[in-house]
Amino acid sequence: MTPRAQARSPENDPAALLGDELRELRKLAGYRSQDDVAAILGSDRSVIGKAETGDQPPTPEVLTALLDAYRVTGRLRRVYERLARVARAREDPGKLRVAPFYDTEAKAHTVRYWAPTIMPGIAQTAAYAAELFRALGYDETQVALFVDRRLGRQAIFARPEPPDTTILLWEPVLTHQIGTAETMGEQLAHLLALPGAVVIQVVPGSLGANAGLGGAINLAASDDAPELLVSDALVEDQVANNPVLVRRASVTFNRVRADALTARESRVRLTKAMDRWQS
Repeated sequence: MTPRAQARSPENDPAALLGDELRELRKLAGYRSQDDVAAILGSDRSVIGKAETGDQPPTPEVLTALLDAYRVTGRLRRVYERLARVARAREDPGKLRVAPFYDTEAKAHTVRYWAPTIMPGIAQTAAYAAELFRALGYDETQVALFVDRRLGRQAIFARPEPPDTTILLWEPVLTHQIGTAETMGEQLAHLLALPGAVVIQVVPGSLGANAGLGGAINLAASDDAPELLVSDALVEDQVANNPVLVRRASVTFNRVRADALTARESRVRLTKAMDRWQS
């Protein structure tokens, strides 16, 4: 079998190059093993291992934690952050286009999500997300990678100061089966268990058409970046920081929210839908 190191060379693979650099940084910082770093970060050793081999570039949250632990600052830190973005984009070319949004989302103070056909990615369970990626034709290796990345985004909810989060759900999504009934029940239970900083509101299907049925809206705003928008396209998501487009999306989001149930009423709808799937 061809050694993994030959398959991913730092000479032509940004993920492998980043991995080599992270390994050297770890040693220079005095950490003898990946286990030592994992213990400090409170993560699994495999996360550190895959980052250092290039098998799976670290998420922005993991990279931040690693660079903090290795005391990397200033211009050098920015170089590693840029290299990580390129490495993650190389693994999933479509991600390069939306990388600025996810970088902003990771440090955002306010995030807003609306998805008229599926659960928003930020709130999906592993099983629900896996079914969606399989439906798109990805093999199991790719599915596992994409699911891991999607779940990694949810780290924003565990921050000491989590972002002000609003998730709008189109009620028919609660009854549209993705995967098994167990998958749906688990997904709705996950929504109900999200922390208090996350406001979930259901838009009743009985209202008929609403302003947001043209596509999903994802908005993220941070202190050091303008608000960014990710909107759905048929083939790939589109990112925009154009103030006109962002404002238009924000207006549409607010119009959809105006038709939504209160958070308390929405929780009742979610609970009833969960009970039906779990019965």
